[in-house]
Amino acid sequence: MPALRTALLQSSGRLSDVAANLTALDEAAGRAAATGAGLIVCPELFLTGYAIGDDVAKLAEPADGPSARAIADIAVRHGLAVVYGYPERDGDVVYNAAQLIGPDGTRLANYRKTHLFGAFEQDAFTPGDQPVVQAELNGLRVGMMICYDVEFPENVRAHALAGTDLLLVPTAQMHPFQFVAESVVPVRAFENQLYVAYVNRTGPEFEFEFVGLSCLAGPDGAARARAGRGTELVVGDVDPEFLAASRANNPYLRDRRPGLYSSLV
Repeated sequence: MPALRTALLQSSGRLSDVAANLTALDEAAGRAAATGAGLIVCPELFLTGYAIGDDVAKLAEPADGPSARAIADIAVRHGLAVVYGYPERDGDVVYNAAQLIGPDGTRLANYRKTHLFGAFEQDAFTPGDQPVVQAELNGLRVGMMICYDVEFPENVRAHALAGTDLLLVPTAQMHPFQFVAESVVPVRAFENQLYVAYVNRTGPEFEFEFVGLSCLAGPDGAARARAGRGTELVVGDVDPEFLAASRANNPYLRDRRPGLYSSLV
């Protein structure tokens, strides 16, 4: 099985300007496709911006709304899958969501953030209740979560036990928590024997200061790609053969003793 070249779009786009952010994604997808990438991952709430305050309700769209259709067109035009963060409206409820659209324009998976961070998110969104959302892409089992979710070890372990090969994590990681991008994410990849694509926003948005440092971490805990602090498109490979060899050599999941962990639940 060939490696899946994965592009990480580290960008904050423009606040409350969906059309401009779709244009930026279209341009980045073209550059990613030119490198041979089969997947591009955008940050948390990339479609609208993060610090959108009272605009959340106005900008929220259903999972099959007009922006989803526009992004499906981008995916087909450039021949690659797209993951993007957006505020999802479902009736009267709004979720902090991320959606995976395949290279043929098919909506493959939609995930709703289960662990909401801080007062803004807790006031603006309803938490999701499905911790493991997966889809098949290029022969890989890909899973999804959003930002704060990856900081809960039980969350990522649930994906490992469900067979996730590549965990896609649109993110809005802010100062002073950059150690999550630098240290926690590579450790999550190592201890769970999977790849993690952690894709952050960058720069200031009102009271928030996003730190960048997006990475594609491998099952050996090493970064296959690592961005700096500014707007950037970085590319790395998810190698199924390396993943299989790493899993064969690393005993973490085999040596678990679930009978000892009942107090966790």
